[in-house]
Amino acid sequence: MHTDSDVAAAMTREPATREAIAAAIRDDVLDGKLQPGDRLPEPMLAERFGVSRVPVREALSQLQSEGFVNLERYKGATVSGASRADAIELMQVRRGLEVFGARLAAERSGGEFAAELRLVIESGTQAERLKQHDQVPPLVLRFHTLMAEASGNHELARTLEHTLRRIAWVFDRDVESRADGCWRDHTAIAGAVLDGSPFQAGYLMDEHVKKDEDLVRRLIK
Repeated sequence: MHTDSDVAAAMTREPATREAIAAAIRDDVLDGKLQPGDRLPEPMLAERFGVSRVPVREALSQLQSEGFVNLERYKGATVSGASRADAIELMQVRRGLEVFGARLAAERSGGEFAAELRLVIESGTQAERLKQHDQVPPLVLRFHTLMAEASGNHELARTLEHTLRRIAWVFDRDVESRADGCWRDHTAIAGAVLDGSPFQAGYLMDEHVKKDEDLVRRLIK
């Protein structure tokens, strides 16, 4: 998470200013501090971050491209909402990325991430068994980002991380941590990856994410 002090520290590291401001606003949206429809006046943001309006305007433009902000002429910036169609499209994007990523990861048998993958599976299975619900969501997220990192495709990993963050924002709930048997699925997927079985890893990931997509469709009717 990026605090205002983090942003202030970044002020001396141009051109990081725009990215730092965008990250702080994005975190406020994801954390629920900013709600859909909330206005984002440039003068107020410039004062908050101690910068001119130029980097603020650039940050808002970046957030618009990511789907977090609406920019309207004469009305300025507001926090975006998300429709049912947005939610379904995000899940479809996630599915494509994760299936391909799992196949690539299996081609490398997990590569340098194999040991951490085993550890995350062990920790997640234990948290689920002991009903340590507060520990499950971050472990679920780490499993999926780790799988993408294990693919060796850095662009895929960055895109998936962004997609997962948007999914968490849209649903305002941890969909997968509520799904039954998610760690059984994770264990099977990880096993296929570590065994170097791309077809099996891709198939299992496809079935796994399909369950999440079906759950999402039911939750957002």
